[in-house]
Amino acid sequence: MNEPLLAVRGLGKAFREYRSEWQRFAGWFGFKVSTKSESWVLRDISFNVANGESIGIVGQNGAGKSTLLKLITGTLKGTTGSVTVNGRIAAILELGMGFSPDLSGRENVYHSAGLMGFSRQAIDGVIDEIEAFAEIGGYFDEPARMYSTGMQMRVAFSVATAFRPEILIVDEALSVGDAYFQHKCFKRIREFREQGTSLLIVSHDAGAVQSLCDRAILLDSGRLLRDGDPATVMDLYNALIAERENNTVVIKQHASGREQTASGTGEARVESIALLNDRGEPVEFVDVGQPVTLHIRVGVHADIPRLVLGYMIKDRLGQPVFGINTHYTNQAIENATAGSVLQFDAVFPMNVGPGTYSVSTALVSTETHLVNNFEWLDLALVFSVSNLTRTPFTGVAWMPPTIEVSKV
Repeated sequence: MNEPLLAVRGLGKAFREYRSEWQRFAGWFGFKVSTKSESWVLRDISFNVANGESIGIVGQNGAGKSTLLKLITGTLKGTTGSVTVNGRIAAILELGMGFSPDLSGRENVYHSAGLMGFSRQAIDGVIDEIEAFAEIGGYFDEPARMYSTGMQMRVAFSVATAFRPEILIVDEALSVGDAYFQHKCFKRIREFREQGTSLLIVSHDAGAVQSLCDRAILLDSGRLLRDGDPATVMDLYNALIAERENNTVVIKQHASGREQTASGTGEARVESIALLNDRGEPVEFVDVGQPVTLHIRVGVHADIPRLVLGYMIKDRLGQPVFGINTHYTNQAIENATAGSVLQFDAVFPMNVGPGTYSVSTALVSTETHLVNNFEWLDLALVFSVSNLTRTPFTGVAWMPPTIEVSKV
């Protein structure tokens, strides 16, 4: 059996305040000493990363994501557990980490790559490629203190990926870059993945996690809450954001085989949901471009001053395809009374590409579920789209053009 590229076992990190420097010194050598205070930011984290595997790490602020990456890269030492790495790691953590503000971008590249273990001769062989990839022009030879955060990220990413690593670790640093350079970075990451590089990425961008990753790990209050399919983990993550107390989140097995996440107070609930054809019949299979109606019945179980229905259509990876709510369409229900039943019919053409899709619903009071979350339901409906009557095409959207061809 092949050893995992990365093995994390029972990893924990506590930040301790000692009563004296002598006690701190004794603690370094393993002596048991009493501490003035102890704050655990990670406890009992265990997981493997296989060759070529891509894992997203998600969680709310303070969950321990960045600390976990620092423990894996060796920037911090764990209090408990172990990290075993069987390959070279390249990491992009805090912006400017290891950069000297008085050195130029070029000089910082030699310094940073040297710390990564590369010889000056090896760096000479890629310095032109690093400069070209960063695309910061003459600033490459200016002091780093003159750089914007976006320019720092460009140089940091360029040097970290100049040599393909076995494991690439990326924190939220990419979020500060402009859209053009982000696309460029993700293109290189995908190329590395195709060549066998494993990826650990911390991101709040559900699309990035679900498109790049085979698995996702959800951290909550320093503990590993879920390790699994990215779409399922992101559903749970969104539910936890809606429910800060975490006491109304329910996970159950859906008929599709995936785990279904539901949360909310229950003051209003979706009683039924169906996709109807133009004859008003429920359908599970839809033709590209076919007119359909998303039929939703909502039961109100408490007096609600303002009720908004939202729905999101997602692809098989859980990435959003289209979402809307009745706050944005100016159709919020004012003063919904307990015991009433409301019907919502959303009519639209199914202008998406062939594939399997799901619908998530939200019953809230405004445009967001972070104020009043009456019910958030993932996988409320699952359906499939096939191309039975349209010109063959590729992609996630049906956008039929009129093409004019002429000789000039």
